[in-house]
Amino acid sequence: MSIYNAPLKDMEFILNDVFKADEFWQGNENLAHLDMATANAILEEMAKFSKNVILDLNRTSDEEGGVHFNHGEVTTPKGFKDAFKQFAEGGWVGLGAPEEWGGQGMPKMLTVLADEMIWSTNPSFMLYPLLTVGAGIAINDLASQEQKQTYLPKFYTGEWSGTMCLTEPHAGTDLGMIKTKAEPNEDGSYSITGTKIFITSGEHDLCENIIHLVLAKTPNAPAGSRGISMFIVSKFLVNAYGSIGERNAVAAGSVEHKMGIKGSATCVMNFDGARGYLVGNENEGLAAMFVMMNYERLSMGIQGIGAAEFAYQNAAEYATNRLQGRSASGTKSPEKPADSILVHGDVRRMLLNARANNEASRAFAVYVGQQLDITKYSTDTEAVRKANDRVALLTPIAKAYLTDKALDTCLEAQMVFGGHGYIREWGMEQCIRDLRISQIYEGTNGVQAQDLIGRKTIRCGGAYIAEYIAEIREFAQDMDDALSIKATVLDVSKQVEEITQFILEQAKQSPDFSNAVAVDYLHAVGLLSFVYMYARISQAAQAKDESFFQHKLILAQYYASKVLPDLAARLQRIQAGADLMMQLPEEYFTTQS
Repeated sequence: MSIYNAPLKDMEFILNDVFKADEFWQGNENLAHLDMATANAILEEMAKFSKNVILDLNRTSDEEGGVHFNHGEVTTPKGFKDAFKQFAEGGWVGLGAPEEWGGQGMPKMLTVLADEMIWSTNPSFMLYPLLTVGAGIAINDLASQEQKQTYLPKFYTGEWSGTMCLTEPHAGTDLGMIKTKAEPNEDGSYSITGTKIFITSGEHDLCENIIHLVLAKTPNAPAGSRGISMFIVSKFLVNAYGSIGERNAVAAGSVEHKMGIKGSATCVMNFDGARGYLVGNENEGLAAMFVMMNYERLSMGIQGIGAAEFAYQNAAEYATNRLQGRSASGTKSPEKPADSILVHGDVRRMLLNARANNEASRAFAVYVGQQLDITKYSTDTEAVRKANDRVALLTPIAKAYLTDKALDTCLEAQMVFGGHGYIREWGMEQCIRDLRISQIYEGTNGVQAQDLIGRKTIRCGGAYIAEYIAEIREFAQDMDDALSIKATVLDVSKQVEEITQFILEQAKQSPDFSNAVAVDYLHAVGLLSFVYMYARISQAAQAKDESFFQHKLILAQYYASKVLPDLAARLQRIQAGADLMMQLPEEYFTTQS
């Protein structure tokens, strides 16, 4: 009963009007092969695939119970294998990959929108190519030329897939504690032994070989995270000609039984002396893995946007057709037994909250995508430096704030349905179950907040956020004075600037302070980022008479008046500090206290 129609007009508006993508692409010799007509055609094709091929599989795979495990082998839900074949044959795995290795070389600000559609319609399916693309990025950045030639073309045809193997039963976020060993062999390979858990796409039947990127420690490696190396370990050994040979000593021990994304195979992987090959240098594996992990973190934010868009569309459709109650100010008609629930202010509040966060989230994801494109394609050294700093600052926002807002959106959309939102038939409870993981994997949102406040703010003395605020302030000052959001943006910029200085001062006095207020700070910067997006949206929409554009201005006003006031609460909590919570003894938190 669920519906989905890709928001193509909104996507074109963000690309063409807000970020002037055509000018950006044509102004860069490395992107000049792309224009808006081609971009729109790509998005239209993805809209068809998402709606016609994988949308229905999302529901049926969940009803089927997800993947099936039998003696180390994993079978994906009915329809997944054929859908993946169509996806790979369509060139979608390599949409943003280098043309050198068989990809299409599309920029990130376009691929985030294509990805959103897949996340909207089938998040379990999306996780299979997602890990492959991430593994491809890591190999392309860090591996030898021979390794690139061996693995990357197979990734982008969909013949092989990739994973990243980090977590162990005793070691989650603290990867310095991993126990997986890599013993050198005489032929230059390594013997990999250990157990990894929560490995997305660790085993499945969608392609002929699976390439694992595994973190392990070599003999006499330095203690902690400084002693981690990264290895390529394939399900089937790869011979000198790039074809597959005998089975390697790696296998799935089980699959996890999860709350959601049941069509995605999340595996316990056992490496029993498996043959592996070093990527890059010894003891540099954690930095190498972060190349892949940071890609996945932005993708989690896009997962949030996709789920929230799906939830909004279905809630708005339901609210339009659900007749119940009467408008407080309307005229009752004996021919009409009730009004649609859209007449009720609370229903409109929930839908407008959802739409306001969705549109800002989409714009923000494209903005971060554009910064990534500058780092990858620009020849301007200073522009690349600024973009790298911006990406460093905003990656935790993209991962954590977008998924936090997405869950809020999905919960409010579910509430629009009332009791119908709690039962399976309408798809909302699955949407929430599938989305919940986005706040957890690739570093929980609390960990992302600590990264933002610690590494990305305090460690650099606030330099990253200061440069970001300067950009926002400069944009706002150049805006038309007739736009009321101009003053709002300048005011929010000042408030976030002041609270950042407060944090920098407090962090010098208390080692516990930053950790305790990190989530509130992340949300404060998230609110600043969203109001900045609405400034850019308003600037693009103001001169156009069509109702589509005028509705953007109304939504910006709604955001400023109804959503943005959350900033005051966030700032107050930061100013309250950490003393009250940190002075409590551990016994306070036990059931006996």
